[in-house]
Amino acid sequence: MNRTDEDCCGCNQIGQKKARTTCPQCKEEGVPVSSVTVRHLVKEEFLQTSEEGLYEVCMNPACDVVYFGLDTERMFSQGQVKVPIWFKDGAKPKYACYCSRITEEEVIRAVVELGADSLKQVIEVTGAMKDSACIENNPLGVCCHRIIEEAMLKGRALH
Repeated sequence: MNRTDEDCCGCNQIGQKKARTTCPQCKEEGVPVSSVTVRHLVKEEFLQTSEEGLYEVCMNPACDVVYFGLDTERMFSQGQVKVPIWFKDGAKPKYACYCSRITEEEVIRAVVELGADSLKQVIEVTGAMKDSACIENNPLGVCCHRIIEEAMLKGRALH
């Protein structure tokens, strides 16, 4: 699998749809996510035999809901998923790359302490984006390069 600076695994368009709906709890707009992602990241004890269907992610940092179904009443909270959701309040650790388990702190350190000034350099220094299975590992089901770039911006602000 070839990795580019923009997309490590070709998953950026998987499971995406045009219309968005709102979270049943906080009423903020959701972001489409593949049911593959939901099945891989929700803890086994909360899954039913099949979690097929249309899902969205609640992007509100203060809302406890992570995933909600569009064609079912299903909702999954932060306590029902296997990983901390980097954009939710109190997430520890805050992963920038879920596949390689690279934290936001490690990306910031690469920029501030090691002088990495491009996505390619951060990838080389940290080992991010090496084991790409983003649709299964990233809570949004997409490539993590944008999360890494956001962490790089935080590092540059400190530098």
